[in-house]
Amino acid sequence: MMSPEILSPGWLQRLLAAALMQMALWAGNVRSSADRPATCLERGPASYILVFTGQWSPQTFPKQYPLYRPPAQWSKLIAVSHGRHYRLWQEGAPASPGLCSFAELGVTAPLLKEAKEARRSRRGVGALYRTPGLATGIGHSSTELLLHPRHPRLSLLVKIIPSPDWFVGVDSLDLCEGGQWKQDVTLNLYPYDAGSDSGFTFSSPNFPTDPPENITRITSQNPSHPANSFYYPRLAELPPLAAIRLLRQSRAPSRHTPLSNHIPPQPDTPHFSETPLDCEVSLWSSWGLCLGPCGGGVRHRTRYILLKPANSGSPCPELEEQSACTPDNCL
Repeated sequence: MMSPEILSPGWLQRLLAAALMQMALWAGNVRSSADRPATCLERGPASYILVFTGQWSPQTFPKQYPLYRPPAQWSKLIAVSHGRHYRLWQEGAPASPGLCSFAELGVTAPLLKEAKEARRSRRGVGALYRTPGLATGIGHSSTELLLHPRHPRLSLLVKIIPSPDWFVGVDSLDLCEGGQWKQDVTLNLYPYDAGSDSGFTFSSPNFPTDPPENITRITSQNPSHPANSFYYPRLAELPPLAAIRLLRQSRAPSRHTPLSNHIPPQPDTPHFSETPLDCEVSLWSSWGLCLGPCGGGVRHRTRYILLKPANSGSPCPELEEQSACTPDNCL
């Protein structure tokens, strides 16, 4: 015989409400577990060889290419292994004081100090690494990394020398994506502006940005100013300025060497594409005096070359122009 409580009015509604509440709780648990970031399921560390390759050539980047005082070159590479709660740098976010010092002056101490302080405060920072700088725009440098499952992400920075506050870098690359260590990773690198200096060209004098701006990527048309050293309006996007390769090693390193020269064999000679550079000229000068006989006077005006063409770019137009006129003494 069924109990009076079950037979009471509204029992079916209460039963349905309880079922719906249980389903909502179950769906919430599934959603929260899906939203959790994936963790590295590897039990042991992974050893990698990190190779930085500078591809800053006068063929690919002919505009204002630095040849002296100083010539095109790269600073030391700074790399940090870390977890998901730490960011060495991030596009669209303000640069830290240490990053500003590094991007403007190439000084590494303040940036490394910030990373060490983050490690002491348990913000998920693992090891710090660096490679030697490069004295030319084209070349290689390398170091050996040891990443642990707790710190599977890698961030790095290299300053572009000379430049106001420009750098190339990698932000929070997860080398244990999908729960397993990646074996071989290659990434192209493009220029970024740290937002602390407003210079347009490689050799611009110090021009602090006040207030500082967020970190932005420099493109072929941004900043959209003809004086900018990376302004190539004919290109949809800039060619890579550099690249990195991370190659996993079959064994862990016996000891950590902060500066090393482990460069895997390069199978092919690098080929640099030629970027067309159009001629740029100044505005016309004012017209000169009208000279000559009455009825046959001539006046001239001139302009000069701001930027010579390169790599089959548009040639320069005429730099001098004349026009018929009437001398003042004939009026």
